[in-house]
Amino acid sequence: MNEWEPSTGQRPPMSYYDGLYHEYATGILRLCYYYLGNREQAEDVVQDVFVRIITAGVTIKPGSEKAYLLKAAMNRCKDLWRSAWVRRTVYGSPAMELTPDPHRVEEGLEQAELMAAVNKLRPDYREVILLFYYQQLTIEQIAQVLTVPSGTVSSRLTRGRKKLKEILEGK
Repeated sequence: MNEWEPSTGQRPPMSYYDGLYHEYATGILRLCYYYLGNREQAEDVVQDVFVRIITAGVTIKPGSEKAYLLKAAMNRCKDLWRSAWVRRTVYGSPAMELTPDPHRVEEGLEQAELMAAVNKLRPDYREVILLFYYQQLTIEQIAQVLTVPSGTVSSRLTRGRKKLKEILEGK
């Protein structure tokens, strides 16, 4: 049996998409959850991203899969936040909807406070913070995901950290 090659121009087999899903879905779900603050919405975004690429028969350039999928997921998250329903119903709701383990209440409260602060950041700062700290991407990888220069990512990261500190200190 021959392996499928991306350069053939043929539609990828389902095993190609299965591999992408198994490799990247958890990380994308984590990013979407931090971005949206709601697990069900995050799961919907992940599902939507994969359904769209499968339906369209998208072939992702080898080595760029993570960047491509994170960018697609972030765009879907932004679409959700722009929707009128979210602005009416969700905006201003608590960022974390978890009930922490009773033995880790303090840690859970700190995490909820941190996520609430991250969600108060401007979208361009929030994106780089989430990609850098929660996805452990390098500045160069973030630049690739966001299609901006590395210097812009560094500036946004520095400014985002400063603003996050101000929010957490109550300034």
